[in-house]
Amino acid sequence: MWREVYGRNIASVDIETIGDGPFHASVTFQGLPGVGLVSGSRSPAHYHSTRQHLAGARDAFGLSMLMSGAATTRQLGREIVCRPGTASVISGTDPSVSTMHSLGSFITIVLPRPAVSALVPDLGAAYARQIPAESGALQLLIRYVQTLHESDPLDAGLAKAAANHIVDLAALAIGANADATHEARHRGVAAARLQSIKAEIRERLGAGDLSALTVALRHGVTPRYVQKLFEREGTTFSEFVLARRLERAMNMLRDADFAALTISAIAFECGFAELSYFNRTFRRAYDATPSDIRLAVTLRQR
Repeated sequence: MWREVYGRNIASVDIETIGDGPFHASVTFQGLPGVGLVSGSRSPAHYHSTRQHLAGARDAFGLSMLMSGAATTRQLGREIVCRPGTASVISGTDPSVSTMHSLGSFITIVLPRPAVSALVPDLGAAYARQIPAESGALQLLIRYVQTLHESDPLDAGLAKAAANHIVDLAALAIGANADATHEARHRGVAAARLQSIKAEIRERLGAGDLSALTVALRHGVTPRYVQKLFEREGTTFSEFVLARRLERAMNMLRDADFAALTISAIAFECGFAELSYFNRTFRRAYDATPSDIRLAVTLRQR
């Protein structure tokens, strides 16, 4: 079934399993304007892409990133031995064989060749080559794509912007020319860093040491650079953190699973050190006190 549904009708590859163990495969697709995102996990198998499969394919190429497990890719007479965190640049017009040697996970980005060619001189020379895991642009690209997968669906304008940022980051990782590098760093790198910083803020809202300084240190940038990223969106680091903390508090107050927690416990859990400040900012944001929200929830449940 996986060969028929996924291999022949979706991915246009022949799938040859390895070994007699239980077969596993899981794939998630996300479409952006001109860019395709594929992520998932799969058990050992060979994935053959032949001339027949490539006939009529769109003018695109792949950037395949191994996240865990062991894999190799063969194309253009070369073999790439992949390790987690690396990426392989795969031609969209030449046959290839990708082999997963153990159960592992991956992210593949299908990129428009014309758009990336405008930024990368002699893109063809990069095909069947590997981008090392140490590449800063590649690391940013991976985090950016992971954040997109975890986000709500994007509207048309944001989807187009996200696709442009991915093209910029991919070009930097592969090797953009000097002029394109300057432009891509201004657009793609800044957007990816901001997304990564926002994701960390959401994960660490309850941390007492959450500040522009601690975030900057974790991302290898200056606190001023962090502030500038938020200023470009018309807000500040502190305003973004406060808004996310208040949102989390509102969600907890409305959630029956947190009914046993006191309002002060919820405030502390969301990163507020002072209950009076929490009550004041909450009322300013929602025109209601935390007690009002909890009472309304209790009345609805009766």
